[in-house]
Amino acid sequence: MMMMTILKKINAWLHLWLGLASGIVVIIVGLTGCILVFETEIEDLTLSHLHAANPQKKEMLPPSVLWRSVKQALPDKKIHSVWYHGADHTAHFSLDSDSLVYVNPYNAEIVAMVDHEDFFHFILDGHTSLWLESKTGQAIVSYATLIFFVLLITGLVLWWPKKWNKSGRDKSFKIKWNAKFKRVNYDLHNVLGFYSLSIALVITITGLIMGFRWFSKSFYWLSSGGEQPAAYVRSFSDTTLTNVPASMDNVDKAWKLGVEKIGVYNKDAIIVDFPEKASDPISLCTDMYNGSWRYVYLDQHTLKQLPSTETQIAELDIAKWLRRTNYALHVGAVGGMTTKILYFLASLICTSLPVTGFYVWWGKRGKEKRKKRKRDQQFSNRDLSVSPGKI
Repeated sequence: MMMMTILKKINAWLHLWLGLASGIVVIIVGLTGCILVFETEIEDLTLSHLHAANPQKKEMLPPSVLWRSVKQALPDKKIHSVWYHGADHTAHFSLDSDSLVYVNPYNAEIVAMVDHEDFFHFILDGHTSLWLESKTGQAIVSYATLIFFVLLITGLVLWWPKKWNKSGRDKSFKIKWNAKFKRVNYDLHNVLGFYSLSIALVITITGLIMGFRWFSKSFYWLSSGGEQPAAYVRSFSDTTLTNVPASMDNVDKAWKLGVEKIGVYNKDAIIVDFPEKASDPISLCTDMYNGSWRYVYLDQHTLKQLPSTETQIAELDIAKWLRRTNYALHVGAVGGMTTKILYFLASLICTSLPVTGFYVWWGKRGKEKRKKRKRDQQFSNRDLSVSPGKI
């Protein structure tokens, strides 16, 4: 019994002081995460240059045609890749510039040049690094995420009802809206914290996988039953017969293979890299669906798939599936709009927890001060009531 009491005190102490230490970071990461959940939907509604009218129902033009259009407009820029965003959407090019170039894939006309440092890029910088330029910001976010994981576990212990009777269940599962503000604030922290726990754990664990290599390897080891993730294999195109980069026609053929034969999900959405050297492969990012994707590498001379090509997601075991879909699980893209709404609400609650938790602590702190003053006053009055003859 004594040991349980000590453990509960340690748990409460950890929850309090770790919460106070990480509160500001959790608020920033949680609030920016709320905004990023609907990034794609907001951009699709507000940015006209993402849409490409196709009234004549034309076929999309191959990468070489779009590449020549951009190269003619920006002859001094090195073009790295083109991203086809699917039917009725513009394609965009990444190049050695601060801007992204958007092109109509049906007529090769340049629609817009947009600064890469837009609103959502600013929000993403805050979410991942607190707008700090060095790696310090990323480290702070990663360790704050680790602390938040501990807070979720210690919070569950504190939430657990002492008795599973009606009164205990009501305190743990219901918010008493007609009570005083302090009680409502406590319920907002305690009850909403519990309801958001499952999604908060998913967001936190997937964030830790991205933040710490040791955590990523440990999670894979647990989910695979003790296996280690396969080492990354980098593939190269065969240059034994030629040391000259292949023509742009092969890039077009690779794109055609990607959308007609290789891709399974959302075939019109594909990223194609332009090889710079004869040894570079042609990289295709295919099957972009619900926040996951697959990389396929082709020999630029023969168009044969290289060993580094990733397996289709339907053929992966649970450990590899979790590894591939980690980003999708982190941003709530796995289940469409319903999942995104749930993630938004959970992120909003996580953002509020440091605020409501701080107010709970501040209220208890003020109560303890008032008790101390009352005790001191009682002792003072007792001393004054003692007559000089009895001293």
